[in-house]
Amino acid sequence: MSDPSRARYALAIDAMGGDQAPDMVIDGLELAAERHPEARFLLIGDEPKLTALLRKRRRAQAVCTVLHATEVVTGDMKPTAALRLRKSSMRVAIDAVVAGDAAGVVSAGNTGALLTLSKIVLKSLPGIDRPAMAAIAPSRRGDVVMLDLGANVQCDVRNLVEFAVMGDVFARTVLGLTAPTIGLLNVGSEDLKGVDTVRDAAEVLRASHLAPQFHGFVEGHDIAGGTVDVVVTDGFTGNVALKTGEGALKLMGEFMKMVFTSGLIAKIAYLLVRPGLDRLREWLDPRRYNGAVMVGLNGVVVKSHGGTDAQGFAHAVDVAMDMVVHRFNDRIRDDLARLGLDKRGGTDKNKLPAAEANAGGDAPPLSATDDNQLATA
Repeated sequence: MSDPSRARYALAIDAMGGDQAPDMVIDGLELAAERHPEARFLLIGDEPKLTALLRKRRRAQAVCTVLHATEVVTGDMKPTAALRLRKSSMRVAIDAVVAGDAAGVVSAGNTGALLTLSKIVLKSLPGIDRPAMAAIAPSRRGDVVMLDLGANVQCDVRNLVEFAVMGDVFARTVLGLTAPTIGLLNVGSEDLKGVDTVRDAAEVLRASHLAPQFHGFVEGHDIAGGTVDVVVTDGFTGNVALKTGEGALKLMGEFMKMVFTSGLIAKIAYLLVRPGLDRLREWLDPRRYNGAVMVGLNGVVVKSHGGTDAQGFAHAVDVAMDMVVHRFNDRIRDDLARLGLDKRGGTDKNKLPAAEANAGGDAPPLSATDDNQLATA
């Protein structure tokens, strides 16, 4: 792959992915162009439609070059079917990163398809066994990074250690933290709790250069409590935790609405506390946390929520730009080298237990169950 610093475009944008695409995507780029006037974007999709939309968004028009794509990966399409669409806007965007024409890709399209295409077409960074999906969530102390959120349902020791390395770099790059604290999600904080995989990963981290930042085990309540800056877990547990948190926030909002509309006194009380509620709404606005990142690939891949609006998509672009500008992948390579994980199959046994048979290789071939596994993300 070409050096990302020589990429002609900062990002390739899948203009046809998302519930309200392409209008939402163009509106989002109009906002992003104001924040990143120096960046250039390769906008991929229905050229006549995109060109017409850009005429009404002058900022976006100034930073975008349109590339026509004849096919679209639909929201209900299986990943295996998406692999066959060589001319889809999503595939062409990823191909632009492979060719070195762009440093990264942003898409609000089908999550499973994006994960599969990214793994197979871009491939993993040297030393990375399994790329992971990382995202930012709110906590009492500020933002917290969580990974994996569904890309890998089952993980071994090596995977969890790699996730810790990538989560550390993500927190330093996107959140601007100098020494983010790291915790392994477990069923208890005591050293003897949990399965062997989690306990063994903890031992590796305690013996690594990340030891000063490694907090140890954390529990579910520690995520919202902000006990650590980076929460590391397998994709199954991470996805359950993510969806549970989203559901709890939605339920809280519904309860508050019920309380403040229950009668005249409640409505008067709402007027009194409205400034505080507006501030709370801003803190918990899901658009502020939009943009999950597929870390560990040969290029930046950011997945925007399919149902987001222009502000949410612009935030996903912000996340991708942070990773490109701060050379996210180069920093991962440096940390993998310090752990002895920078070469496939070259792991120091004293630092890390032997991985499974496919550790250190490219993404394994798709099995009959992969469509169902990827659909959890």
